[in-house]
Amino acid sequence: MKTLTSGVALAALALAGAAQAADCVDAKSAKAGFVLEKPGIRSEFRPAPGGMVAVANKYQSDPPQTQYLYAGLIEVFRDSDTGRVSMIPLGDIKKLFPLRAGAKSKTEFVRLSPKKAPKGTETLALVVKGKETYSVGDCKYNVLAVNETITDESGAVVDRFTALYSPDLRAVLAKRYDEGTSAQSEVGFETIKPFAR
Repeated sequence: MKTLTSGVALAALALAGAAQAADCVDAKSAKAGFVLEKPGIRSEFRPAPGGMVAVANKYQSDPPQTQYLYAGLIEVFRDSDTGRVSMIPLGDIKKLFPLRAGAKSKTEFVRLSPKKAPKGTETLALVVKGKETYSVGDCKYNVLAVNETITDESGAVVDRFTALYSPDLRAVLAKRYDEGTSAQSEVGFETIKPFAR
């Protein structure tokens, strides 16, 4: 009887593990959309036409925000109650994908917003530093560490971080700031789930 009870308990644990694994979003299920969350933010990812990914961000203490990211990596549009901005690339960003370790690129773009004329062009430099594995909850993903640097016309850095980008999900799962320094920090999502069917 003891063996039977142990067998049932092991089977129940195996089924629970399989159920949890089934909740991990993969490349196929990502096409139906999914949710990434961390304290204070819920982000809903949905594929959109033209290689875009629509992201609806719901914040605990700020107004909701909508983003469109090319291939889930390069922001081209952002809208919220606090403002609207479009980043218009002046080159063919489709040629940058699929990304591979060691790839480098620079794309010039113009940042447009309704109330402010652009002061000039900006440049987005991407350097794919390599491959890593990143965990979101119980789910593990192969990611590319993509260093993103935005500079203005004078060459001054506007923004710099390393995106841990999942090509399968077409989403950035985490960002590293001040990489390689004593101030290095990482901000990432903590849970992932498919949309309820």
